Order: sequence, then structure tokens, then C-alpha cells
Amino acid sequence: MTFGKIFFHGLLRVILLVAVTSPAFATTYEHSLGTVEINGVPKRVVILGFGSLDFVDALGVTPIAMPKSLLPITLEKYKADKYVDTGTLQEVNYETLFTLKPDLIIAEGRMAKLYPDLAAIAPTYLFQVEAKHYWESTQKHWLNLSKILGKEEKGAQLIADIQNRIDKIKQKTQRTPLKVLTAMSNGSNITSFSPTSRFSFIYDEAGFMPSTSGNVASKNHTHGNLISFEYIADAQPDVLLILDRDQAIGKASGQAQQLFNNALVNSIPAAKNGRIIYLDTTAWYLAAGGYRSIKQMILDLNNAIR
Repeated sequence: MTFGKIFFHGLLRVILLVAVTSPAFATTYEHSLGTVEINGVPKRVVILGFGSLDFVDALGVTPIAMPKSLLPITLEKYKADKYVDTGTLQEVNYETLFTLKPDLIIAEGRMAKLYPDLAAIAPTYLFQVEAKHYWESTQKHWLNLSKILGKEEKGAQLIADIQNRIDKIKQKTQRTPLKVLTAMSNGSNITSFSPTSRFSFIYDEAGFMPSTSGNVASKNHTHGNLISFEYIADAQPDVLLILDRDQAIGKASGQAQQLFNNALVNSIPAAKNGRIIYLDTTAWYLAAGGYRSIKQMILDLNNAIR
């Protein structure tokens, strides 16, 4: 064998060795807390929130682990033993997470403070919907996760489907303008939410108008602005949307309907016209930014227009 052939075969072996052992170039993705580098399509995906789990499941991707406490009915299949329980929506079992050896962790806003610890275990993407830009920020996350998981075409289809539903409900609210007051029942407290709150979708995307009281004061509170039934009666909303937080977090069920069944609430246009709507607690509170969640949100709002 000539020197040239020996050199060529030696060089070829080096090239093949580099091709096998060297990782592909990583792609950088922006998320709610910065950026993350992903190398190839992740196979072992761990999801720590229900909104992202909802969307990833709709993409046709099956994660290996997720929180099972308060798991939505639409995602009940993940209660099966073959899927690992990572803890709760706010706390993660680090030992379990470490032993899973994930290629990708998808966390949500409730775990934002834990991000450095999660990122030390595996590449971590933070999926957090922005209150003031609900649909815009959700679309960005969906596009990123679709690319990361190699499902860009399916992700585009899901975005187009939701946008079509949004366009249709906005056409309805433009034909029938309605003033909406959005309230949350939290124990004995009642709070309301402005158009720039976590419920901005109602006003920005769906096209409803806000309803407020001009004579009864409200106070700042952890979850919205603290209001009274007098406030609701004075606001005279065409639509009253109510979220039962106690039901959402598994504390109680049905108490909000008893609480709001009183003379003051029954005096408002929303009550007289059958437009008091109890929102789906999972869609609106536990699984923000999920595909099925947003479909349910639009369904709830359509019920207010009929």
C-alpha cells in the first residue's frame, strides 16, 4: 500500500471517529428565564406543569414523568404506573428527577425559583405564559417546543386551530358587545381581575369589555383585587365569570355557587340573562397555555355569548 493510500485510510478513520463521537451542533432557544441549548431531539422528556404537558401531549410526544397530584381529567392517562410521578406543581422530587436522566426538563412558572437547580440536572426550558400577552407568549412557547421536539408541522396546525377559534369568538363579541367582570372565589374572599391580569385573554383575544364599579372600592390582594358583592352589584356586568380557586387546588367543590347565589348578584344583568359562567378551573388556573386548556377557555366564553 502506498503512502498516499495509507494516509487516506488513516484520515478516513479519523473522520468517521469524529462523526460518531462528536455531538451535533446545539440549537439555542429563548424561554421565560433566558436561553437553553438543545442538542438533537430529546427522547427522555420530563414535564413539571400541566399547561406544557397538555401541549406536548397534543403534539403527540409522550413524556416519561410529570406531577400526578391534581392531574387534569384530559390527561388522566398519565396516572398509569409506567409514568413517573415527579411531585407537585410547586415542588419536585430531585432524587427521582436525577435518576430519570432526562434529555429535557420543561418547567413552568410555579417552579421559576427552582430553575438553577433544575438546569443543573438537564437542559431546562421554562414555559411561563405572560399575563398581559397570553396568546402571544403562548404561541412563542408552542413554536419553540414544536421545534425542540421535532414536531413543527403539528405545532403549526395547533396554533392555526386556536387562532381560528379566537377569530370566530372575536367576531361574535364585536357583533354583541358585552361588559365582563371576572371574579375569583378564594375561601371567603372574592377578588376581581383587570384586562392586564392572568385573565387578559378574555379582553385582548376574545374581545369582551371590562366591567368595573364606579362607586364601591376594591383593595389590592394576592390574587387580584379584593371586592364585595356590593361591588359586583354596582358594576352591573353583562357577564359574570367566576373561578372557584378552592376547587382548582382540591380544597373544596361547589361552594362558590352557593356563595354567589344571593340577592346582590341576582340583581345584575348577567344573572337576569343567564350569563353567570363558572369557569373550568383546570383550564383557567392549573394548565395555562395548554392546547386543550385554551380550547376549553374559548368554549366557556362562547357560553357567555349565547
